[in-house]
Amino acid sequence: SFPTRRSSDLKPILNESSIIYSPIFYMEETQLLVNSIIDGIQEKKGRGIVTVDLRHIITAPCAYFVICTAANPLQVDAIADSVEEFARKQAHEKPANIAGRQNAEWVAMDYGTVMVHIFVPEAREHYDLENLWDDAELTEVADLD
Repeated sequence: SFPTRRSSDLKPILNESSIIYSPIFYMEETQLLVNSIIDGIQEKKGRGIVTVDLRHIITAPCAYFVICTAANPLQVDAIADSVEEFARKQAHEKPANIAGRQNAEWVAMDYGTVMVHIFVPEAREHYDLENLWDDAELTEVADLD
């Protein structure tokens, strides 16, 4: 069975001026999910894999982005299928939503604490998601040849 997140999974975090609520990031499970996503990308020869660590950025939509490039829309779709399969089998997670499958130039997969972005080269260069947050930690994953 797949884990579900409830409002009881929220914990208060003190800020200088107020209390805000943020989902608890289950680090072990999140890291397993990130690793399974990378495995799924590599299985279909995705290139230029970068993880963007957003955990310390309060305004970030999730804990991590995993970004990669595919040669063409067919490969974008194949990588999305592979990521979905690897995440389900290895991390027991399924995406809450998948957007962009119609044109397959940029597919975004929402796993809650992790967002996966699969781009064709032109779209990746145009949107430049890696550099949206200057203080995010980027980790490049070596391409498998």
